[in-house]
Amino acid sequence: MNKTWLIIKREYLSRVRNKAFLLSTFLLPIVMILFIFGSVFFASRSSDSKKLIAVVNDPGYIKGNLSADSAKVVFQFNEAITDKNFIEKGFDGVLFMNTDSTIKKFKLVSKKTISPVTKEYIEERLDKAFTNRQLLNRGITPLELDSITKNSTGFSSIQNNVAGENGEEKKVNAGLNYGIGFASGILIYITMFIFGAMVMRGVMEEKTNRIAEVMVSSVKPFQLMLGKILGIGAVGLTQLFLWIVLIFALMSGAQLFISAETLSQVQQLQQNPAMANNNTAMVSEAAKNIYEMQTSLIAIPWMKIIVCFIFYFFGGYLFYSSLFAAIGSVVSDDAQEAQSLMLPITMPIIFGFIILSSNLNTPDNSAMFWGSMIPFTSPIVMMGRIASNPPMWQVALSMFLLIIGFLFTTWLAAKIYRTGILMYGKKPTWKEMLKWAFRKA
Repeated sequence: MNKTWLIIKREYLSRVRNKAFLLSTFLLPIVMILFIFGSVFFASRSSDSKKLIAVVNDPGYIKGNLSADSAKVVFQFNEAITDKNFIEKGFDGVLFMNTDSTIKKFKLVSKKTISPVTKEYIEERLDKAFTNRQLLNRGITPLELDSITKNSTGFSSIQNNVAGENGEEKKVNAGLNYGIGFASGILIYITMFIFGAMVMRGVMEEKTNRIAEVMVSSVKPFQLMLGKILGIGAVGLTQLFLWIVLIFALMSGAQLFISAETLSQVQQLQQNPAMANNNTAMVSEAAKNIYEMQTSLIAIPWMKIIVCFIFYFFGGYLFYSSLFAAIGSVVSDDAQEAQSLMLPITMPIIFGFIILSSNLNTPDNSAMFWGSMIPFTSPIVMMGRIASNPPMWQVALSMFLLIIGFLFTTWLAAKIYRTGILMYGKKPTWKEMLKWAFRKA
């Protein structure tokens, strides 16, 4: 055990003191935040410029129902415009209507491909025109309909509260819960790839440099593999802890950009929550939004999420890193060979991410349930469900199966590692590696 501890210490300290570790730890959260804000900024700046569209063959009721001007499209009715001369006339496109009112398909010829947003806007305006025509045929004017719609929408609001085990109610934010679950699942998905590949590269380097031959003369192969896995796993936990601290520090620093008046209003809402529902209260929308976010964050079971995250991070890491170590032990410096052997390992990880991203809005369906039970996908999928508060027996069963799973994969990988770490000049297959694993000692 002392030898295993020495290997863990060596792997941990050699990586934590590395400049790459420090840079990735402290720069990655900042880069991610900048990436998110940059994406939002460029998305807002990349909206289509206003389009000038000529409309031809008006059946008689379109012109009066299409808005003459908008932020996206300007419609001009001009029968002299054709698909041959619209560019020289200064139009971005020409929309050909159908004289047959039963046909709802139209042709738009444009100078450049229009964006889906602009196309959807034009379709909405045409649908509005057809709706207004049908209303007029039934004796209802568009003004009457707009008045009814204006006076009957925007008043209904549903607050979803969850009943606790002791009968108390907890206010929840489904969108925030889904966001936290997805972020936790994707973070485990990424770290399993990163740290699993780190274990594999470490084993490959030691084998290529013949360091492994020296180490196995005084340390058992299983101790060497276990020490490397636990040492790199400790590096991962350290990095995650520092990321959490840095993110909370950045979130605390974000309060400096909120005005003192808004913060004062948030404090008033905390002292008197009823003000949030009072439209006449002198409280800004920004203060109400901050208060709602704080209330939603407090209602989230953070302790449960953090404990489960640490367990599934380390459990998933142990489950897969031992298999990555087994691959590293049978290959030397041939990256292509390593990639071909990695495919059966990486496919379940990718499949777990697909299950999570495809079923996030239905965390209790059968795909999410079985994905959170099977050890190959449970570290990713269960973290996607954990914020939606699944039954404790499901969480306990998932944890138990994951423990059984990583004990099995560690045993399997150790037997492959023991043979592969001292083998050179041969390219084994998975079939041959499994023979090593189940061969009687």
